[in-house]
Formats: sequence, C-alpha cells, structure tokens
Amino acid sequence: MAHRHLNPDSPWLLALLAALVALGPLSVDMYLPAMPVMMRALDTDIGHMHLTLSTYLTGFAVFHLACGPLADRFGRKPLLVGGTLVFVCACLGCAQSDSVEELLVFRFLQGLGACVGPTLARTVTRDIFGPRRAARALSLIAMLMALGPAVAPTLGGFVLLVLPWPVIFIFLAVYGALMVLLIQAYLPESLPGRQSLHPVSIARNYAQLIADPSFLSVTVASALVYGGLMAYLSSSSFVYIDMLGVPVQYFGFIFTSTVAGYIVGSGISARLAIRWESRQTMLLGTALCVMTSACMWAGNTLYTDSIWVLLLPMTGYAIGMGLVLPHAMAIAMAPFPQMAGTASALLGFIQMGLSAVSTALVGTLLTDSPQPMLMAMVAVNCGALVLAARVFLRDR
Repeated sequence: MAHRHLNPDSPWLLALLAALVALGPLSVDMYLPAMPVMMRALDTDIGHMHLTLSTYLTGFAVFHLACGPLADRFGRKPLLVGGTLVFVCACLGCAQSDSVEELLVFRFLQGLGACVGPTLARTVTRDIFGPRRAARALSLIAMLMALGPAVAPTLGGFVLLVLPWPVIFIFLAVYGALMVLLIQAYLPESLPGRQSLHPVSIARNYAQLIADPSFLSVTVASALVYGGLMAYLSSSSFVYIDMLGVPVQYFGFIFTSTVAGYIVGSGISARLAIRWESRQTMLLGTALCVMTSACMWAGNTLYTDSIWVLLLPMTGYAIGMGLVLPHAMAIAMAPFPQMAGTASALLGFIQMGLSAVSTALVGTLLTDSPQPMLMAMVAVNCGALVLAARVFLRDR
C-alpha cells in the first residue's frame, strides 16, 4: 500500500483521528444492548457484567502510563499500529469466550489495545495543530467521533435480533484491522523530538505534570464528568431494558438524543474556542452537567416508570460534556509540548481509572432502581464543578 500521508489541513486527517478516538467508545457502546443477553448466556449476574466494563476501563487506564512515554520515545505510529493489533486479537478472544472469567481477561486486553487510539490521536492533534488550534481541532474531532457511538448501540441491538452476541466483537476486530491499514498508509509521524525512556526521566515528567495545579484540576474535573457518563452507560441496558421494559431493538435509539447532544456541545465548543478562553467554556459545561444530572435524579424520584425523565436531561448532560472534554484536554496539554504523549497518557489514566471505579461501584449497588446510578452522577459532577471553578478563579 502506497504511503500518501494526509496534509495537516485536510479534513480527512481529522476524520482519521476521529476514527481512532472512536475505538474506545465503540468498544463500550456496541456491546451495551447485549449485556442482559450475555449475562444469561454466560450464567452470571449484573455485578459481573458491570465488571466486564470496569475491567476494560482498567486495562485502558493502566496502559496509558506506558503508552505516553513509549510514544514520546519511539513515535506515534508504531504504538498506534501495535496497540490496535492487540485490540484486534482481544476482540477475537472476547468473541470466543464461554465464561465471564474468560471474557474479563480478554476485555482487559481489549482495553490495553484500545487505549492507544484515543490517547495518541489527542497527542497527534497537539503535535500538528499546536496549543491554540488544538481545542478547536479536538472539538471537531469529537463531533466526527460521535457518529460511531450514534450508530453502535442501534447496530448492536439489531445484530442481536438475527445473530449471536459474539458477532459484535468480530465487527470490532474488523474495524480495528481497518484502522491499522489506514494508519500505515495515511497518518504522518508527528513526534517533535525523542524523549528519554530512563525511569528517572519518566518519573520526573509525571511528577512535573502532577505538580502542575491546572493540569491536575482540569484532568480530574474532566475525569469526573466522564465517570458520570460511564456510570450511566454501564447501567443503561439494565435500566432501560430490564427495569423500564424497552425492547432490545429500540435500545440504540435511546442514545440518539445523547449523541446528538454531544455533537451539539462539541460544535458549540469549537465556536467558543475562537471567542472564549478554554477555562470559561469548561466551567459552563460542568455547571450544565450538574444541573442535568440533578434533574435526572429528581425526575426519576417523582416518575419512576418514565424513560423521558432520564432521556431528555441526558441530552443536556451530553451537551455539557461536549463543552468540557475538548477544552480540558487543551488546557492540560498546552504547557507541555515536549511531552504531549505523557501528558495525554496521564490524563487518560486518571479519566479511565475514575471511570472504572465508578462503574464497578454502581454495579455493586444497582438492583431494581436507577437511583444508585443517578446519585453517583450527581456526586461526581458536583466535584467536577468545584474543580472547574477553582481553575477559573485561579487563572483570572
């Protein structure tokens, strides 16, 4: 295959980066409608099915710590290709699993491999577009990336009507293999300069990031907002299908308004990047996430059998998330061009680590009511708002 690297100004470069970022969400969203079916097929319970997501997120989080320094040393492309090949093999392993324990092992490996797509796509964006244009580019990538999660749950639901659940993981393996071919052919290497892999140097870089108050505050704030989303996603199939009686083939349509909200939020985010500072947009987004998660909690308390009290506010939550995530990434990575891979990796580790904890915790509490999910969403978003406000006031 000929190597025709895409020009930095080409919209196809943003589309390829968005497709790489989508590896993570697709690995979560496409199998969501299958979770109740898989629970019965593997003879397990809700708590263990939540662990299949928590284990994936744990693998996703853990490999960040190695992925960033390796990419800063050897380049973005070798890590992208190697990690995506691990993802492909793990997807095939998931499809062959006949026990929940076996599935947990392959979901962990799937998380390890999927980690490189979103982490290094963010890094390549920072390399190519620089600190000021990165927020807008990341917002546009988020808009494109949202097309995958818009289709994935619906596609997964319809697949289950005619094909067994392992086909979902085979589809993901094919998607990953296609990404390997496109990376090799079209993605330029963007490493600005090689960093040392000496443990002392790596530890010093991570210590520098952790000691930076803005980096840590915006990273944890965005991680809490994302953790709220993961608490919702991990519980959604049980809440909507088992508790509220939504047919499995219609489950994916529930996410249409959420994905539309995220696209709208990312579009607004891209426009605000021209006029507002990132810390202002981030504060607005976290405030919106607090308001909408509180509305979901109150609405479900009053109307326990309605899907609309969850569905409509979740659209607003997704808009808030579209405002928060791209600008948090831009703020976090802006001061560290010489170690953008390490900064992106630590951001992803914290984000996915907190998400893994939130999904596992909600899984232990969820039985016959959405209330544990909703209380967790309110709690984490209140924490995010406090941190976003601190960053806004500190940098004024």
